[in-house]
Amino acid sequence: MERSFTKEVAALRLGEGERFHGEGILAMTKALLQSGVSYVGGYQGAPVSHMMDVLGDASDILDELGVHYEVCPSEAAAAAMLGASINYPLRGAVVWKSVVGTNVASDALSNLASAGVKGGALILVGEDYGEGASIIQERSHATALKSSIWLLDPRPDHERFVTLIEQGFELSEASNTPVMMEFRIRACHVHGSFVCKDNRQPRFSRNRTLSEPARDYDRICLPPSTYLQEKQKIELRLPAAIDFIRRHGLNEVFPGDASDVGIILQGGLYNSVIRALAQLGLGDHFGNAKLPQLVLNVTHPLVPDEIVGFCRDKKAVLIVEEGQPDYIEQAINALLRKAGVGTVLFGKDVLPMAGEYTAEVLLQGLSKFVAEAAPAGIDPAPVLAEVERMERTKRAASEALGGPVPKRPPGFCVGCPERPIFSAMKIAERETGKVHISSDIGCHTFSTLPPFNLGNTVLGYGLSLASSAAVAPVFDKRVVSVMGDGGFWHNGISTGVAGAQYNKTDSVLVIVDNGFTSATGQQYIPSTTGKKNGRFADISITGVLRSLGVRWLRRVRSYKVGEMTKAFREALTTKQGGLKVILAEGECQLVRQRRIRPAIQRRLKAGRRTVRSKFGVDEALCTGDHSCVRLSGCPSLTIKPSRDPLREDPVATVDTNCVACGLCGDVAQAASLCPSFYRIDTIHHPNPWDRLLFGVRRGVIGMLQSMAGHETSWKRAA
Repeated sequence: MERSFTKEVAALRLGEGERFHGEGILAMTKALLQSGVSYVGGYQGAPVSHMMDVLGDASDILDELGVHYEVCPSEAAAAAMLGASINYPLRGAVVWKSVVGTNVASDALSNLASAGVKGGALILVGEDYGEGASIIQERSHATALKSSIWLLDPRPDHERFVTLIEQGFELSEASNTPVMMEFRIRACHVHGSFVCKDNRQPRFSRNRTLSEPARDYDRICLPPSTYLQEKQKIELRLPAAIDFIRRHGLNEVFPGDASDVGIILQGGLYNSVIRALAQLGLGDHFGNAKLPQLVLNVTHPLVPDEIVGFCRDKKAVLIVEEGQPDYIEQAINALLRKAGVGTVLFGKDVLPMAGEYTAEVLLQGLSKFVAEAAPAGIDPAPVLAEVERMERTKRAASEALGGPVPKRPPGFCVGCPERPIFSAMKIAERETGKVHISSDIGCHTFSTLPPFNLGNTVLGYGLSLASSAAVAPVFDKRVVSVMGDGGFWHNGISTGVAGAQYNKTDSVLVIVDNGFTSATGQQYIPSTTGKKNGRFADISITGVLRSLGVRWLRRVRSYKVGEMTKAFREALTTKQGGLKVILAEGECQLVRQRRIRPAIQRRLKAGRRTVRSKFGVDEALCTGDHSCVRLSGCPSLTIKPSRDPLREDPVATVDTNCVACGLCGDVAQAASLCPSFYRIDTIHHPNPWDRLLFGVRRGVIGMLQSMAGHETSWKRAA
């Protein structure tokens, strides 16, 4: 995993009245245990992936409580786990990453929401919409509306969202409806505190098992039951949810001095709004603001009388809703007009329709709202002056920089085993020409960015091969699809390989096998070798491919650029039809370094023989065209000014971040570049043989240097 929570999980044992201090993701986990959850599952993916890591490290606590924990192969599998709550009073929670995970889970979610639940069903979604996202820019709100799933967007305060998790289960049970809670990146990783309760033993669990199955005809998602379920959503579940939200005060009202205006905002944006108000002189950093606020910790369903009651005596209200479409603004507009309330609504007219609502964006929007709404007792002039002051500061900073800051696209880590795959592709292109490449989700997606610029489409996790299905027939050469081992297990087997075999597709698939789902934090997958959770994971990708009828299969160590280039060349030119698979194997370098560095330190401290390697560039041989940099793209391979006064161009160099993967030298050899790379092996605590060999080498080199010196002297004399 990306990090260990072995020490921090001790906080999950805190009991009644004790105070928790720690990271948001730990607080969320503690809230689940305090709620009497029976089972938890999920699929890794930022920003909530750490919950899976926390639960993995807290296995002894889960065992004591009887809580079942499962790492699911996909978000669809995680959503399907919640089926346990349909017929039984089992509280369950699942977790995944934002809209892309929700899309994968949508089939199970639709059926779950239609059938309804007896036990509380909670979906924790990492909502990373905006500048910090690594995904498409969409919101989970649409899924909640479509499937009648209640959506909570908690104010990012430990006390509040822990309470809301507990109340989320209660809301689910009171309305027989699954509940989705979205947490932004900052909420997951912010530190805070709250007063704990005792962890609750689940009503039924691994320690308190059920004895008889339950069956309810009305909960089967087939006609005629589905017609009844649709009526229940509107006639029973929705009113029950609204009543629960109102009675338990899930939404919050914060008063302000200017009672003739107000702000209605999503709970997750509360901290950003308070920060912007404080910067504008309209509040302080402790939440005391001059403008009243209605904080929607529940964004679906809205409670009509709360909305109308907040707006009725106000001449203007600002709706702060991040992203598009403006679901909340439209709904509030309709509620007010039906109630005959004439409050003027501001929203997407003063705030942008799309994009993250950063502090800067909110400053601009709030200042426009204050200027146009003219709240009683507030002079807009100082507010506008503060915004103008900040703009001047920005302009001054821009002028000082002298131009735009260069773009810094993400890239592969130093020594990443995936980089040489795309180096080999670039080298093979010289013979085969450019080919269409269907990319996938994962670290390897960075190949679509400079310096490789390889990849034409990205359609979804494990969908690269499927997305090339209609492209392949219209090209005069084979197309290539790239898929990670995580994507292979997630979706690629069924939608990609099985489909390609069934349709007799003649194309090339590259499976990047680095041993983990690395992009989300090095979590285990079925093909991860070694021990996990007391078991050995030993499911072979090659075995699965053979079982599906793949006959052309090559396993290549990814760092061997020459062999990888040869495999690409053969796959693209062979007369053999059908799917051709190249399995590029190389352990994730981050995982490797985390494993070997402590081992090296232990060997050094123990005085044992240790060899440490590093690569370098001979300046005298470097040609200065930097083809090695363009073909490698390794952050540790860079340039520096030449020490030769007759050379103006910079030369290549390897910095201290080098992990000695050997790619730079291998690329230079495979692409027939200049032979300027060398490797230095430093031996710590050498043995007698090392010392003898060193002495012999030093003697031979000295003799050759002496002979060369004599020859030079003789030539000069002649």
